[in-house]
Amino acid sequence: MKDGADQQGKSLNHQITKSPNLFFLFALIFTAIFLLHAPLLRLPYFWDEAGYYVPAARDVLLHGSLVPQSTLTSGHPPLVMAWLALWWKLSGYTVAVARTAMLLIAAFALLGVFQLGRRVANSQVALAAAICTALYPPFFSQSAMLHIDLPAGAFTVWGLYFYLQDRRLATITLFSLAALAKETAIVAPLALFAWELFLWVVARRMNAGSPPKKAAIYLVRGNHYHPLRSLPQSALFLLAPLLPLGAWYAYHYSETGYLLAAPEYFRYNVAQTLHPLRMVLSFIKRIWHLLGFMHMFLLTAGAAIALRLPPLSDEDGNLRPRIAPAVQMVFAVVIAAYVVMLSVVGGAPLVRYLLPVVPLVILLCVSTLWRRVAQWKIAVAVVCAGFVLALVINPPYPFAPEDNLAYRDFILLHRQAADVLTSRYPTARVLTAWPATDELSKPYLGYVQRALPVVPIEDFSAEHLLPAARDTSLYDVGLLFSTKYEPAADLLRAVPFWERWQKRFFHFHRNVPPQLAAQLLGGRLVFEQWRRGQWVAIVEIERPQNAAKSSGDVASIQRQRRY
Repeated sequence: MKDGADQQGKSLNHQITKSPNLFFLFALIFTAIFLLHAPLLRLPYFWDEAGYYVPAARDVLLHGSLVPQSTLTSGHPPLVMAWLALWWKLSGYTVAVARTAMLLIAAFALLGVFQLGRRVANSQVALAAAICTALYPPFFSQSAMLHIDLPAGAFTVWGLYFYLQDRRLATITLFSLAALAKETAIVAPLALFAWELFLWVVARRMNAGSPPKKAAIYLVRGNHYHPLRSLPQSALFLLAPLLPLGAWYAYHYSETGYLLAAPEYFRYNVAQTLHPLRMVLSFIKRIWHLLGFMHMFLLTAGAAIALRLPPLSDEDGNLRPRIAPAVQMVFAVVIAAYVVMLSVVGGAPLVRYLLPVVPLVILLCVSTLWRRVAQWKIAVAVVCAGFVLALVINPPYPFAPEDNLAYRDFILLHRQAADVLTSRYPTARVLTAWPATDELSKPYLGYVQRALPVVPIEDFSAEHLLPAARDTSLYDVGLLFSTKYEPAADLLRAVPFWERWQKRFFHFHRNVPPQLAAQLLGGRLVFEQWRRGQWVAIVEIERPQNAAKSSGDVASIQRQRRY
């Protein structure tokens, strides 16, 4: 048994040779993704960037405050915001500096994917997995955006890399950094601790009796499989990342009186998500996001089909080895923990929340193709081509603009509208919804030179436009825009209960189109622009015309809507 375990342990490093120069690899990766993102680096801030992360990082820069002062505190740890503030301090407060700073983290993440791939498979699989990860639309778009999910993913991947080498101090450090980038990343070391504890319980039961049997269950660490025959005290180091995260929340509580987040944020992301039906729906969404979204199905379905093929042989006649089953289980445990956790908490089911485990799925699938498909390089090339197409062509189902280059369309539309407002209506009171309320009132976000007075509205559904239409004396113009991407042929629209559940659990709404919104507000449409399914419009309120509409008029408008 020991010899067999040693052979399995050696197979973990079957093609691990002398490590290349990591600094050179990092520089190469960073240069490649910097050139790919160069046209995007000066775009103004988008959505949650403008609404939370930029103001929070700016507070660190200007006031040294780790807890946001100019926006509602979410309880997120301050590591990424401090990183941005550092680069602004060193290089100047510009959008390009911030986005380049995030690209450094993205390059670090891709280097981690490559190193992890070499550790558990070989250099060919590692390179292919890193390229697929870099081109996967949500990863590509998030690489230069000021969000915290990709940094949490970068540290998590490196944490797994060191965990599989049994380098405990490095493992603790990287998992701690992941948790300080985003608190939900603590789920990875906790899941691994629970997994080791489970394996120990199973091994102990197998060893029950007299005389005791030798354990048949092994834990992969370093270059060997370790038999689980005693209490896994060594696994306690996986709980160490709780300490810095706990210290952050203690500090947050001392500064704000809130342990986790402001009540509004906690209600949206936790209290309102704890409904059994919502958890089931969220679980379905997470599985789709992980295995099928943005042409990911090309890779996952290809790997599933490849499993029906026999393993290939190398030139020396040996079968191509798979990723060690124990390593695959480690990956599966972390992936499952993330999916379950995000099915329970988290307000909006955004794909970027899964970025810490997406590289693990890609790595497993690429390894399967390499092991069983003779033309595996062509298969990977097809997957990469599919990712590039999904990056520039919007899919036929709803998605968040931040999941591909649609976020660029959103920003360009809003910058155009802001230019029109500042040139033609420099003193007007503007009715609009978030994030445009921040874009127009905070010049440091890059949309306006001088703040415009804004009148906030929840969204541009008829339910919220009607109350605003009853009193147009509060504003002079309306800045309307598509708050979400809705394809013309949405198949799920024909499923009544699905839309009803979306409205109940995920704050779904349908925007009133520009022309009809102008009618509803009793104004004149003076500006309208469309880009690949997204739109922005400016409505000038005509006075003294009464813009209020009866409920019958609203019903008539709703029947005419295209969306």
